[in-house]
Amino acid sequence: MAHTDQTIRRVLRREIAGTIGLLTDEHDFRAMRRYRSFTFDDHTAYLRQVEALLRTRASQGTHTTIALFDPEDYAEFCAKSGLDPDLPATRTRFTAELAAHGPTVPYDGQPLADLVPTLVDEAVRQATWEYASTLLARLGTCATCGEDLGRAAFARASRLLTRIVETAPAGHRHLVCSVSTTPEALTSALHADDDTDGGVRLDEADALEFTAVLALGLATHTPGGLVMRTSTPGSPDHIYGWRLRGYGLAPLTAAEVFDAYCTDVESGDLIAPESNVDYCAPPDLGDDTAAPGHHH
Repeated sequence: MAHTDQTIRRVLRREIAGTIGLLTDEHDFRAMRRYRSFTFDDHTAYLRQVEALLRTRASQGTHTTIALFDPEDYAEFCAKSGLDPDLPATRTRFTAELAAHGPTVPYDGQPLADLVPTLVDEAVRQATWEYASTLLARLGTCATCGEDLGRAAFARASRLLTRIVETAPAGHRHLVCSVSTTPEALTSALHADDDTDGGVRLDEADALEFTAVLALGLATHTPGGLVMRTSTPGSPDHIYGWRLRGYGLAPLTAAEVFDAYCTDVESGDLIAPESNVDYCAPPDLGDDTAAPGHHH
């Protein structure tokens, strides 16, 4: 009977998904060392042990999710919850919260050095989405028509994004939107590929973040830009773009795109253009680009 119980427990352990809160950089690692119960003293050794644990769990058939452990968020969580931050059980509870609401990536056997940049990118994407969404929600309603400004801007940005993707040449599309918000600029990237049904495949979370950033620029009439790079095997890459103007997009000329890509931002010196790249004007998005009639 005891042997059967042990077998069942081993089976159950394989059924339990786990989450590890990872301190990805030296600065965050040092911040956690102020807690006496956090007994690690070397970040490199800590990462090596985490990776060994991940490999062991994977070899046992156990699924593990990696969450970004932020010491400042942890301290805030402890203060709000009235929990002692210097307890392993509190860190476990915080990690469980991260698994439900925070940025995470699954461990699929990849080296930790490859996983960390993906995790950081996911954290940046989520933070950008939350920040842009919060600012959109604070815009209120239009004094003229009473429409929710943030919702209207998001709908308009979504239509523009659809047109931009639809008018792009077939192949891989890489789209970047930058908006000069304060205290710092917001940037969002989006990848799109052709699917087997002749449509376009987008990551939903990335598309939502991208749309929110574009919507914020439109709604606040903030300076910004949007650049598309398309890649098709056997053909030059095409790069083109628009600047945010009022509640719409104004196409950049081929010369403006060339200057943007071939000029050093800090020194102003010319940079050699990439080979096999065509800097060009964007396709026509139609009448919706300039937002005729009443807009916010």
